[in-house]
Amino acid sequence: MALARFARQAKRPYGVCIKMSAVAILGLCFIFVWSMFSFPSASVTVQRESFDDIAEPVASGTRVSKSKGNGLERSGSSSHKEKVESGLKKKYEKRVNGSLPLSAHEHKSGKKNEKHVSNRKKEKDKLKLPSGVSKENQEHQEQEESQGEEEEKENEDEEEVVVDGKEEGLDGEVEENGETEGDGDLDESVGQETQEKVENDNEGLKNEAKKRKIKGPVFDPKAHYSWKLCSTRSKHNYMPCIDVESGFTRLRSYRHSERSCPKASPMCLVPLPNDGYDSPVRWPESKLKILYKNVAHPKLAAYMKNHNWLIESGEYLMFPKNQSEFKGGVVHYLESIEEMVPDIEWGKNIRVVLDIGCADSSFVASLLDKDVLTLSLGLKDDLVDLAQVSLERGFATVVSPFARRRLAFPSGVFDAIHCGGCTMPWHSNGGKLLIEINRILRPGGYFILSTKHDSIEEEEAMNTLISSICWNILAHKTDDISEVGVKIYQKPESNDIYELRRKKNLPLCKEHENPDAAWYVPMKTCLHAIPSAIEEHGTEWPEEWPKRLETYPDWLNDKQKVIDDTKHWKDIVDKSYLTGMGIEWSTIRNVMDMKAIFGGFAAALLQQKIWVMNVVPVHAPDTLPFIFERGLVGIYHDWCESFGTYPRSYDLLHADHFFSRLKNRCKQPESIVVEMDRILRPGGWVIVRDKVEILDPLEGILRSLHWEIRMTYSLNKEGIICAQKTTWRP
Repeated sequence: MALARFARQAKRPYGVCIKMSAVAILGLCFIFVWSMFSFPSASVTVQRESFDDIAEPVASGTRVSKSKGNGLERSGSSSHKEKVESGLKKKYEKRVNGSLPLSAHEHKSGKKNEKHVSNRKKEKDKLKLPSGVSKENQEHQEQEESQGEEEEKENEDEEEVVVDGKEEGLDGEVEENGETEGDGDLDESVGQETQEKVENDNEGLKNEAKKRKIKGPVFDPKAHYSWKLCSTRSKHNYMPCIDVESGFTRLRSYRHSERSCPKASPMCLVPLPNDGYDSPVRWPESKLKILYKNVAHPKLAAYMKNHNWLIESGEYLMFPKNQSEFKGGVVHYLESIEEMVPDIEWGKNIRVVLDIGCADSSFVASLLDKDVLTLSLGLKDDLVDLAQVSLERGFATVVSPFARRRLAFPSGVFDAIHCGGCTMPWHSNGGKLLIEINRILRPGGYFILSTKHDSIEEEEAMNTLISSICWNILAHKTDDISEVGVKIYQKPESNDIYELRRKKNLPLCKEHENPDAAWYVPMKTCLHAIPSAIEEHGTEWPEEWPKRLETYPDWLNDKQKVIDDTKHWKDIVDKSYLTGMGIEWSTIRNVMDMKAIFGGFAAALLQQKIWVMNVVPVHAPDTLPFIFERGLVGIYHDWCESFGTYPRSYDLLHADHFFSRLKNRCKQPESIVVEMDRILRPGGWVIVRDKVEILDPLEGILRSLHWEIRMTYSLNKEGIICAQKTTWRP
């Protein structure tokens, strides 16, 4: 009866709607019943098909079979899942190994974490691949990209780690052209600290993606440059990270008590001196006279009235041989030191010396005659600018504050440290200054202190401090002729004496504290232990000079790298630099290697009677201890900041693959070219070896500075530029 009634109602006008509703209800019921009794594999298959279609490109030559009803069979789906995960695993390993040169421990932990990558993470990684690209094509593309392996490793994949305030790069860098970039075994702590940067795989991939986004040339090829002169209080002697530049007209000091750089790197050019600048007097004549107008300063004029070791004579500033701050002459002073301590043999076991303060360069000049390389530390509060006089004479000099931060040298590298006519407050502030001297002095090295009138209180405080750091007082004598009291101390050679101290007022530093960390690191009130392990530098005294130049210590594991580096630069210097550049080497005295590695470039130039400042960037492998071990000098520096020296200090700047290391580091790399213009003398030379993509826009910048391009050469995407600075100023 109900069906009959329903049929009669269906014949009415509105019966069509009822029919459609009934069909829809029956259809939904049928779908529900069918889904309840169907196999679950169908839904799994649908998920696999959609996962595969979105992310994984099908390899060429691979056939995927589908069933008529439910698509892929269950066993086929499982097999395909294993292939997908295997492919992802291989690609993931490539990306992790490409982003960081992991140590053995890190590589193992990286593989362990790969098993726990979620499907969502895999989908994200696979979406980065272009759809429809085969695995063979992908590998081919990777091979093409690997042609720039050296550049990508440094510019995209290099991770930097800060150790006690000092940035250190990863070990094992190698140049494309076969030039060694660093020795991974020189500082094992670098590799250990680097492990902290690899916290998990996800961060590694994010870092790689981020670096790829900002990859690009160091200089903008389309940029146009217009220059202006710096308007600073220091005028032609401007040192950006040392001089105080403020809106206040009355300041108590022109110089910072500590290194303090402007927020934005200067992009202005330092003017020439008021009376102009002429080519410096050539070496070795410059030891006796220099052009006065090149270093003229009101404070210097006042200083000369009270000191007779420098005399103005016409256009020259003269340095008489027999005149010195030391009465009786500096030769007598040096001989008296050797008499007091016969073990001090200048030029043999004593090769590298640090002279604190530039009061009298006669000490440096006399030691140079004995084949001793002395680095003068020009204190920043010296407004007389005697450090500039020292540089103009051709002596190795660097300007640095010496108050609360460590000096930018590694530990245990100076054979002797000298402070003549010293007025340093060694015993004040917990003795931090003397503790810093202890850090950079070689074990068994000598500290030579000469003073005129010590008060009883100061002498007692100094003796107490010397006792706490366990230095041995070798000699104490007041010379009758010079009227100068000379004290010679020696740093202990082992840790045994530290254990015998009754009062340990100065504790030993913790083992994890890096004694070589020096860039923006505050001075410590603790003593670093004397190196005792064979893999540590400073365990043995170097060979006598000049044998130590070609002697490689036991703590240098990969000696072949140094041998190859030395031969490489000797061949380049002899066959190219000395003969094919057009450089008149008789005019070259002060040279800087802006990215030194093992000191091979400096060693190759020793016969040219020059000195080389070997600058090891703070983000590069720490090879500076070995440079000192060879009997050469150098310093740490971050080239995103201004270098600690006066304008017009150097005759030649050498930059080997220097700018290609600056990608993604300095905010304004053009400021480094401005800094090169500041520290280079008019008529000075620059030799730059790098990628062609860097050299082309760099040449444009140099031309905008009105430098003369003397030579350019390129081969296989590598090139070289030799340029000479002119006297042009805007």
